[in-house]
Amino acid sequence: MPISGIEQPDLLPVSESLRMRKYDGVHDFALGWYQDSETLLLVDGKDVPYTPERLSKMYHYLNEHGELYFIELLRDHTWVPVGDVTFWQKDMPIVIGDHTLRGKGIGRQVVSTLIRRARKLGYHELFVDTIYDYNTGSRMMFESCGFVPCETTANGHRYRLILQPETPGNQ
Repeated sequence: MPISGIEQPDLLPVSESLRMRKYDGVHDFALGWYQDSETLLLVDGKDVPYTPERLSKMYHYLNEHGELYFIELLRDHTWVPVGDVTFWQKDMPIVIGDHTLRGKGIGRQVVSTLIRRARKLGYHELFVDTIYDYNTGSRMMFESCGFVPCETTANGHRYRLILQPETPGNQ
């Protein structure tokens, strides 16, 4: 159950060529993302590759705590998964699994879409649990969306975004 009392949409459009698709239990294609040492350092702070069992356990946990989506990019008329994101008020873990697409604005577009969703749901604030200090890309992306460091953690900082009520200018 992603978020109590709230129906998770099957699809959240981000742009004409980018969308989020609700997690459906199928995730074998994502194992490669969690084998990549750079991704592992950004996500976990260590480069221990995931096993299929660990990947299943991670996705089960994320799906139980928030709205879990695969980020999909339209390529040659086919939607291709390129990452994942979980939306819940206490955290917003996001991975662009295709490392060739990092730094291209995909994460910013996805997070901006989820911020709009949070406003529509009446949330007053959102958090990102921890961003490692060395993860410059994530820090810059979340800060560009309005998040600010609010607490020092063992490995980095927790981030917070105070949401203004939805108005025509911030939809």
